[in-house]
Amino acid sequence: MRYLFVVASLLFVTTRLVHTPALPDTNWTEYNGDGARSHYSPLIQLNTDNVQQLKVAWTYASGGADTVGNRTQMQCNPIVIAGILYGVSANTQAFALNAATGQELWRTKLTDNGGTTSRGVTYWADGADQRILFGAGKWLYALDARTGKLIDSFGQDGRIDLKEGIERPGGDNYVQPNTPNTIYKNLIIVGARLSEGETALLGDVRAYDVRTGQKVWTFHTIPQPGEFGYDTWAPANPRERLGGANAWAGMAIDRERGIVYIPTGSAAYDFYGGNRKGNNLFANCLLALNANTGKRLWHFQFVHHDIWDRDPPAPPNLLTVVQNGPDGRPRRIDAVAQTTKQGHVFVFDRVKGKPLFPVVEKAFSAAAVAGEFPSRTQPIPLKPAPFTKQTFTEKDINPWASNRDEIVATLRKAHTGSPYIPLTSDMTIFFPGTDGGAQWGGSATDPEGIIYIPAKQNPCFSTLIRKEQPIGNASVTGAQLYSLRCAACHGADRRGNHDGSYPSLLGLETRLSADAVHQVLLKGRGMMPSFSHLPEAERKAIVDFLFNKGNTAQTVSTQKAGLPYQHTGYNRWYDSKGYPVSAPPWGTLTAIDLNTGEHRWQVPLGEYKELTAQGIPPTGTDNYGGPLVTGSGLLFIAASKDEQLRAIDKKTGKIRWQTQLPAAGYATPSTYSVGGKQYVVIACGGGKLNTKSGDKYVAFALP
Repeated sequence: MRYLFVVASLLFVTTRLVHTPALPDTNWTEYNGDGARSHYSPLIQLNTDNVQQLKVAWTYASGGADTVGNRTQMQCNPIVIAGILYGVSANTQAFALNAATGQELWRTKLTDNGGTTSRGVTYWADGADQRILFGAGKWLYALDARTGKLIDSFGQDGRIDLKEGIERPGGDNYVQPNTPNTIYKNLIIVGARLSEGETALLGDVRAYDVRTGQKVWTFHTIPQPGEFGYDTWAPANPRERLGGANAWAGMAIDRERGIVYIPTGSAAYDFYGGNRKGNNLFANCLLALNANTGKRLWHFQFVHHDIWDRDPPAPPNLLTVVQNGPDGRPRRIDAVAQTTKQGHVFVFDRVKGKPLFPVVEKAFSAAAVAGEFPSRTQPIPLKPAPFTKQTFTEKDINPWASNRDEIVATLRKAHTGSPYIPLTSDMTIFFPGTDGGAQWGGSATDPEGIIYIPAKQNPCFSTLIRKEQPIGNASVTGAQLYSLRCAACHGADRRGNHDGSYPSLLGLETRLSADAVHQVLLKGRGMMPSFSHLPEAERKAIVDFLFNKGNTAQTVSTQKAGLPYQHTGYNRWYDSKGYPVSAPPWGTLTAIDLNTGEHRWQVPLGEYKELTAQGIPPTGTDNYGGPLVTGSGLLFIAASKDEQLRAIDKKTGKIRWQTQLPAAGYATPSTYSVGGKQYVVIACGGGKLNTKSGDKYVAFALP
């Protein structure tokens, strides 16, 4: 009898496997899957019936994780070409693996690659010439895809210095091409992350020849005299005084039409714009450029005169939607959709730039500090409805917040209840917080015209305070210099912020040497830009202060801080037990039909197990990283603080499978097939939100 039972069980399993379709080899060719940045794959071997059978297929230790301070991350979305997976390690080395086994084929040993967290690499090929383009430090490297060796004929000895050409008077040295750049024919179109302070470099978009590294075209995101948009900056000659407006988030490309779609960052400095009166084109825009020439075809500005760091956080999505035309008949429209930190989706005709749903200019408060001139209105889409709440008031406080009375008392003294409240010396609430809403992980779209958006809803607060501005050879203390240069991120008390995004500097001497801190100030690391533009004596005084080596005034040559104000930090607001002060959900995943503009569903993304154990429904968590959607109706996403990878039914939002990762997957999964088997792979780098850092890539497949 037992024998018959075993045979029957084997027949059942065999039947299931027989009905699992074999697949041709399928690539994940570029960042977020394709030039449309759709995060989509047509693969169907993994489906809602068999996803529960997923097992670890292989694990790769990429190396370089900071397992002591937990400061490293891996935000990489790996690509897969012809059975080879290309990715980036926790210490920013590029590598290649056998995509079926995880066996390492090569790994770089670059020494000048610090100060950034990479989101992946870019592949280009012309016959036998196969290249990996890889941003690290200030460099764009060209590697032989077969060996990982530098291609000496590209740029200077295999790399381009991306600082060249975007310098300006008073600018710093910080430029980081950490998001994979975009290929069009024989061009690589390049954006980069810059510092967000008043010394930021220019945010020009540039295209280089993939073979030679020679620059082919430049688009000035801060215009020169005579260029369109120049009159939206005052006083004159903004390129000599200002930086930013950079393409840090990535791009999408319509290769058939030759159009590249580029979201741009805020002008620097982010939180005060008295030195840049006007709407400030082309900061905070979606640019549609001719990919051959860099010529502007159309643009849309999401925030006029941004003083809230509300730039678009991710590449746009290219998709096709169906809407009724003027004759009432359905028509297919090639569209481009851009999510925002504010919780909106803007949808445009991809060619004409016309919004596909109404957008209105809505009036907001213009009460600001002396010298600031906010825009009177901001563009708000009437459809789709926002995917996050838009205000934070007393009725929105977490009902079980541990110190509710204190939160209420604080809130009653703050400016809140509306988006786009200018910062003043009083506490001002950002809701959603300064990094979203939507964030850099981006969204997925499918051929049905549905967009799937991970987001978060955690309030932040800040103020503007007057700067003490030592000039030239001045008698200052290290404490004064710390307040001027460092306190906005690490806090006036040096405690950093609660979730570890900006670490505490208390007890720094127990974790790092003074020489190591000097190197961080000189080169930057992670989110921190380089301060190499500051005089050496000023950097030394700051390090001495951090290492408690006395704080007597000394005469040092200082660099003047030209703006009158600085903000008091990116302060996420938590209760006394460490939970957000807002009512859940704190993290969400939302499906929106972009044909109609209607929401399909919204579910919490992530959970705090200790709260679930108390009978509290899943709250969602803060999250970083994007989704992957497949042709079988599954959506895979990690992103959440709870270190889980989940498979979700894209029709309903219900969880079909989940598993524990070795570290949080603050990245976007990739999927591909090799040898007839479909794999899903995720970088498990952790290191944000006070979670442990890791170096593992984990691939899952059916047994």
